[in-house]
Amino acid sequence: MEISQKTESRNNSSKVHKQRLLKIFRRLLACISIVMITPLFLDFSGTWQTLFGWMAKIQFLPAVLSVNFLVIIGLVILTLLFGRLYCSVICPLGIMQDGFAWFGKQVKKNRYSYSKALNILRYTFLGIMIIAIIAGLNSMVALLAPYSAYGRIVSSLLKPVWIWGNNLLASWAEQHNSYAFYQVEYWYHGMGVLIVAVITLIALAFLAWRNGRTYCNTVCPVGTVLGFFSRFSLFRIVIDKSKCVDCKLCSRNCKAACIDIPNHEIDYSRCVSCFDCIGKCNKGALTFKYVGLKSDKGVSNAESIDGSRRQFISTAAIMGVTSAVSAAEKFGDGGLAVIEDKKIPKRNTRIAPPGAVSLRNLNNHCTACQLCVSACPNGVLRPITDLEHFMQPESSYENGYCRPECTRCSDVCPTGAIRPLDTADKSSIQIGHAVWVKANCVPLTDGVECGNCARHCPTGAITMVEYENGLKIPVVNTERCIGCGACENLCPARPYSAIYVEGHENHRII
Repeated sequence: MEISQKTESRNNSSKVHKQRLLKIFRRLLACISIVMITPLFLDFSGTWQTLFGWMAKIQFLPAVLSVNFLVIIGLVILTLLFGRLYCSVICPLGIMQDGFAWFGKQVKKNRYSYSKALNILRYTFLGIMIIAIIAGLNSMVALLAPYSAYGRIVSSLLKPVWIWGNNLLASWAEQHNSYAFYQVEYWYHGMGVLIVAVITLIALAFLAWRNGRTYCNTVCPVGTVLGFFSRFSLFRIVIDKSKCVDCKLCSRNCKAACIDIPNHEIDYSRCVSCFDCIGKCNKGALTFKYVGLKSDKGVSNAESIDGSRRQFISTAAIMGVTSAVSAAEKFGDGGLAVIEDKKIPKRNTRIAPPGAVSLRNLNNHCTACQLCVSACPNGVLRPITDLEHFMQPESSYENGYCRPECTRCSDVCPTGAIRPLDTADKSSIQIGHAVWVKANCVPLTDGVECGNCARHCPTGAITMVEYENGLKIPVVNTERCIGCGACENLCPARPYSAIYVEGHENHRII
């Protein structure tokens, strides 16, 4: 009898150990994931993007906006199999919150408790997101999108430190006759983005430190959608009532606040499959196992399947409709001394980067994640400050111009707002046209020869013609101009260039 009990005890101990390994494995995957994603917003060489750019494209909301059904179906299948594993392993904002929650648990152990789901609030935010996508109100989409929020935090707060460290290392290396590193110039992309990033970080840090996954289970629309599907997951954490002693240790360590010990139930729509509860249970009462199509929360199988079928159809329809509707050199080539900073000219139409196809396509697909802004090596892209298109990118040439051989923004965009293109295609896309301002032109204001705009025009769209007193002025062939901004950027006139680019609402091939 004793031998049998000892054998059973060893078997139970082995099972508990194997279950706890799930927590370690999940954390390892989460660390690998965030290490691959974060440098996408920091890398200025393009190397990291080449290796791990696909990590941006497997994020849920960018996949929806780019109508990438393969990724959407893959993530839904992952959720139907293992629950909201996406939220704890793939989503960088969720992983970041886990980090803040870990610090919170170091201050106070067993700090969480079960609370009922705030379904009205959850579905309200989801409804706002869907309406915003359909109506093209992408400023609201940008504020609620988890991947975009993480991108703004990293590019606005961490990238300046990253660039400073690189430049410090480059300076040290140069003193030792090594040129393995090079100096990189950084400029803040907008106070509005910085303010939003700081507020978002503070709010998320406070909520995660205090209450764990509050944002994920009350605000995040991606969490709400995946939470619905996770209710039908085939593998789930289940409570063995015969082993549970109602100590509530699992509930007090559940950052999703979804374990109801008095009723021995788990709200699978909020469970993010972090396995922290399994790691804390000393009795082996919690296991992650295959349960098939069994109902959640103790409801009978027939009632659950019948009651949820309508919700499944409605949620799938919403996702389908949403997807269908959504269907470095700063003063490089001029070599001129800087007298004063250039000012941005007033454009009647803002300039969408090549690959955007049109302003409408950019507005309807962009989530303002700042990945393209962060990746642009020429300082051309910057966030928009007006409320209608807040934080979406636009081209502006006071810091650099859009080089014909560069396709970085189209390479990194995960949503289809800037579509992939090669250098041959880019050189033939007209995103705007140059406009000459006579009152600012150096030959007329200073009586000296210039021609800087004509010399550096990559398409030969600008020619210098005789004016008077032997001076020449530029003439623009708008049929050949692609709107790259080389003329505007390299024009020596200050504070406003004598030639600037006017954007086109719809791009065209020349």
